[in-house]
Amino acid sequence: MAETAVTVNGKLHDMTGPIAENGKEILVSIKNIDITFGKGDNAVRAVQDASFDIYKGETFSLVGESGSGKTTIGRAVIRVNPLAAGEIDYKGVKISGKIPHSLDRDVIRNVQMVFQDPAASLNERATVDYIISEGLYNFHLFENEADRVHKVETMIEEVGLLPEHLTRYPHEFSGGQRQRIGIARAMVMEPELVVADEPISALDVSIRAQVLNLMKKFQREKGLTYLFIAHDLSVVRFISDRIGVIYKGRIVEVAAAEELFDFPLHPYTHSLISAIPIPDPKLEKSKVLYTYDPSIHDYSVDKPEFVNIGHDHWVYGNKKEIEEYKAIREKGEPLKPITIADPETAAAANKHRSEAVDAEAEKQFLAAPVHDTGSAWFTFLSFLLPILGIIGALLFRHYNHIRNYKACWKGAIAGLIFLAVILVIFILLLILAVI
Repeated sequence: MAETAVTVNGKLHDMTGPIAENGKEILVSIKNIDITFGKGDNAVRAVQDASFDIYKGETFSLVGESGSGKTTIGRAVIRVNPLAAGEIDYKGVKISGKIPHSLDRDVIRNVQMVFQDPAASLNERATVDYIISEGLYNFHLFENEADRVHKVETMIEEVGLLPEHLTRYPHEFSGGQRQRIGIARAMVMEPELVVADEPISALDVSIRAQVLNLMKKFQREKGLTYLFIAHDLSVVRFISDRIGVIYKGRIVEVAAAEELFDFPLHPYTHSLISAIPIPDPKLEKSKVLYTYDPSIHDYSVDKPEFVNIGHDHWVYGNKKEIEEYKAIREKGEPLKPITIADPETAAAANKHRSEAVDAEAEKQFLAAPVHDTGSAWFTFLSFLLPILGIIGALLFRHYNHIRNYKACWKGAIAGLIFLAVILVIFILLLILAVI
């Protein structure tokens, strides 16, 4: 029913999303999505079975290490990254996969993005006036030229710049000013959802607070909803309504900001919070870091699930872990992920941790065969001598030289196919000669 309404009038602005059990309107719903890059042996599963909702008017932050899949999910929401499985709903309407052209334009109109690198995300050959106006031109969001100029000038002033800046080019501005231009480009479209992909990570510390305050100002005035992607929990805590923690493409915990910091139940969340710097040098030196070790989980029999343990707090774990998390939460005693010890104890603990990490890295390095390079020469020689290539591939596989095995196997298969084609052509020519 909802999709029919969009197809007819093309206005997601006029629609209302489904209502959650807590009475809040769900603007965006991420449902068990998988995102994969590449195919076959080279396929990389960047996001695995990720699920969470974003309520209208809130700031939902997605936090994790570099390469954990945060930006990948953000780009999937704006329909840049296709899904391998699952779906993304906007106001109850599926917007992932193949959708009608009118709905696609409406999603672009209502969902904008502020990019991480303010320099790379702006067209260096275009003036600031055109950069901000491009969306207005594409969607005809102005009555006449005077109206367009008024909207652009009003917006450039709202982000703290001046109308005379409109005739300049991006390279004439500082990083903070360029990010303000990027924010103006998004806000002039009057979107309902803004995906902010680490918008302050490329900025000086002195400028970060200004940009964050600017974004919060727009949220208050325009009722915006943010999907805020970041890796700095110390910043996220004070701007977020709810936080989702992601580890290697999987959402491991989702809760309200204060709830998450008071009760970081998943060990990975615990490790992220323990890594937050303390502004006191003496305390920072005495802090004992907690390192997350995935091997502590035994999911061989008892399979994990993403479960709501109460208080709108979702955690990823098996039945045994979930029961432990529930027991900890029901006690109602806030946890202390940051441990301050005396300097000698902290130094010894951190040294032991560093040695353990180095030992594990060395173990992994030594476990990998030194000469397993997958050289192109193996592929070439296997192509010329496919039988020997297959034998070599089997030997490499036996000794766990996976890259060399794949190189020999691909070359041998290609060589056999080439020989088969030559043989077929020879037989055909022989038949034609006899006839």
